[in-house]
Amino acid sequence: MAHSMRFPALFGLAAYIVACGCTVGPKYQRATAPVPAKWDVAEPWRESAPKDGVAKGEWWAVFRDDDLSALEKQALDANQTIKVAAARLEQARASAAVQIATQFPTLSTSPSVQRQRLSGNRPASSNFPVRSPVSQTNNVLPFTVAYEVDLFGRRRRNIEAAQASYQGTAAALENVRLVITAELAGDYFTLRQLDTEMGILNRTVETLQKALQLVDSRHKGGVASGLDVAQEETLLNTTRTQAILLQQQRKQFEDAIAVLVGKPAPDFHIANKELNAEPPALDAGLPSDLLERRPDIAEAERQMAVANAQIGIAKAAYYPSLNLFGNGGWQAADIAKLANVQSTFWAVGANVAETIFSGGSRRAQVQFAKAGYDASVASYRDTVLNAFREVQDDITGLTVLNQAKQSQQQAVDAARRTLDIASNRYTGGLVSYLDVVNAQQNLLNNEQELAVVQGQKLVTSVLLIKALGGGWDASSLSAVQVKPKLKDIVAP
Repeated sequence: MAHSMRFPALFGLAAYIVACGCTVGPKYQRATAPVPAKWDVAEPWRESAPKDGVAKGEWWAVFRDDDLSALEKQALDANQTIKVAAARLEQARASAAVQIATQFPTLSTSPSVQRQRLSGNRPASSNFPVRSPVSQTNNVLPFTVAYEVDLFGRRRRNIEAAQASYQGTAAALENVRLVITAELAGDYFTLRQLDTEMGILNRTVETLQKALQLVDSRHKGGVASGLDVAQEETLLNTTRTQAILLQQQRKQFEDAIAVLVGKPAPDFHIANKELNAEPPALDAGLPSDLLERRPDIAEAERQMAVANAQIGIAKAAYYPSLNLFGNGGWQAADIAKLANVQSTFWAVGANVAETIFSGGSRRAQVQFAKAGYDASVASYRDTVLNAFREVQDDITGLTVLNQAKQSQQQAVDAARRTLDIASNRYTGGLVSYLDVVNAQQNLLNNEQELAVVQGQKLVTSVLLIKALGGGWDASSLSAVQVKPKLKDIVAP
């Protein structure tokens, strides 16, 4: 009867200790960061943009480009950098599951069967005064249960750190996806910009070839000089050279896209197509919204939570640990009697361990953890400041490029009028052909510059969407947690 009373008394004491346990270390609070009240934008930038948020998930759909959408889906499925980040997320989930498992006791067994013979010349003892050879069998089926009581929250802090690290890794995966998809979109629009420039150059070559034929006919008829022919031929060949050189540049961007979508560069090709897209109207929202929309900010914030939990883990080393244990099973010389009640054995107990002297290592560990937390706070604030810089730079860039496109379009229109006037004046014998050549070169340069500005507008729009978080929301991290399930608890 006395033995049967020991079990509920021991586990009742354990339950009481667990209920009274505390968690040492500072309670986590998100650190503050300097947040501006509004973006620095020139009017009427905000009024001209409709209040449309960035699309959730597939943010590139706002550009309404089927080729881009197809490439983005390929990148999400096959990009190796994304696969690395996804594997790291699985590692973080498994690490959190390891810490969750420490909430439960461990049960182990080590069955054994032993047959031995004792020597007849062994030393005599009070138990065996007669020395003679003895053979015996020992069959044992033991079980051991062990559990460390979380008196001062060390386990809870470890779980807190593991869960925060898991969430931080999830945010890191989202950031990698955002970076890869934005890089792909930027490369894609730059490639289309080059296609547009090559189209301009090829059309100019066709125009110059016709002009050269006309000048050459006039020269043969004695109306134009050989200088006129040479000038036109020079501009024609220079334009051809530019078109040829752009092919190399285009191939480099095509190969970069191949890597992003997980394809070998020699086998990957994108058909030529000139720019026909306009940047979508975007609303940057309030700067304070950015703290919840950027996955890199969420990752930095979760790292602060990890570092804060590490302080509690270090402080818990100052306090004793309590371990409960029990073992029992069956032992018999005859295996047929192993299940007999008289073959049972058991023992229960507890031990308390406390480090009395550590040479200052515990204090150093706490100082190390606090310094790590301070570093994570600084890293978080630096991430926030860089996020504001990126958004502001891209807002300013779009404002400037919008104005530049308007003025550059006017320059192209003026260059066309200049070429028409110069051609008419040359035909009338009022000016030399050099004026026509200069007008042709001027029109070509301005058309190329307009294509560059249009391409930069699209790339800057991509960068702004990326800087705004690509439609991501930090609230999704609340679902990223490892919760103990029966099938996981009993799994080997």
